[in-house]
Amino acid sequence: MTDDNLPQKQAFAGVRVVELAQWVFVPVAAALLADWGADVIRIEPPEGDPYRGLATQGVGNDRGGPNLSMALANRGKRSIALDVRHAEGLAVLHQLLESADVFITSLRPSALERLGLDADTVRERYPRLIYARGHGFGTRGPDADKPGYDSSAFWARGGVGHALTPTEREYPISQRGAMGDRNGAMALAFGIATALLERARTGMGTTVDVSLLATAMWMLSSDLLAALNGGDVAAVTGRGPGVNPLTGTYRTRDRRHIQLMFLQGDRYWPAFARLIGREDLVEDPRFVNMAARRANSAACIEELDGIFAKHTLEEWKLLLAELDAPWAPVQSVHDVVDDPQVAANGYIGEVRLDDGLVYRLPTVPVQLNHEPPALRRAPEHGEHTESVLLELGYDWERIGSLNEKGVIP
Repeated sequence: MTDDNLPQKQAFAGVRVVELAQWVFVPVAAALLADWGADVIRIEPPEGDPYRGLATQGVGNDRGGPNLSMALANRGKRSIALDVRHAEGLAVLHQLLESADVFITSLRPSALERLGLDADTVRERYPRLIYARGHGFGTRGPDADKPGYDSSAFWARGGVGHALTPTEREYPISQRGAMGDRNGAMALAFGIATALLERARTGMGTTVDVSLLATAMWMLSSDLLAALNGGDVAAVTGRGPGVNPLTGTYRTRDRRHIQLMFLQGDRYWPAFARLIGREDLVEDPRFVNMAARRANSAACIEELDGIFAKHTLEEWKLLLAELDAPWAPVQSVHDVVDDPQVAANGYIGEVRLDDGLVYRLPTVPVQLNHEPPALRRAPEHGEHTESVLLELGYDWERIGSLNEKGVIP
């Protein structure tokens, strides 16, 4: 949608967010706030966010149209191109902070300290301001100032890559794009919403911190619970440990897969056996209950392998639709895009540009009153520089002076 078509649900209407960040993690958190009505002013360096130049998978600047990676991370914002390393550029930033509710940044502690933008200094000057920062490894400890991207801080150091790599592989599996960034962004947006609620009660701002390392640990909470209490963390093999054959993955005749998730195996096993025409399995002593199926898991898996191999995925979908039990087809990303359940719930939205071009993006997973926020386009680099400066009281002569000094492009 265009900027004139704002979403109806404006939970953050009237909230101003000043963003000094690059790449994905922190910008996505600010985009989530913009989705629900926040006025997000994104500060980019005069040369632009390096993410604008990233070419990958035909969705970046290599696709010939809008950079969809930038569009997803920066939808609904305003962009001002500003060199905050210049004294006059830093002065503009402080003018923005005077009217801001949230300052959100991905700069490392040393860079923020050089600019006088560390949390203690900024919050002393603006006590009602929410100071939010996303980082790789936390703000304390020997690696607090170390650069961190999701593949390093989240996937590698956070244990995710190791946990998800089958033991038979020589190298860890590679990460999909920005998985840690977008998960961390949801946590950071939640933290900011929490801080805004606290400020409404106390009148004071606070500092919000989210790291990619902590995000990975939260995602691996089940494994961490085992490690923290002296237990074994289950290794991943090709099909998993097979402790409960009714929570396994099975291959169909056309080499697709079905994921069963019958955690309450004794509840679903009889109905499943009758559905597939194998009532004999109900009373088979090897499979008669959870304990028996666990003791004879290899035999049970072998039996189910043979059964699932008799039908195609589409045939299994029709058959299992008659069973009120948790299962799902293992889908490709292209399958997900075309899934009727995705369409019915509005999980993919459209952005319509003024020139008539339309592109699709995934919507935020949060919905209010059954609706996702309407998607808006991302700004061009520095698109709103002059209009924001005019709002701050600059006249055209001063704006021209900033341009001549290289403070703005």
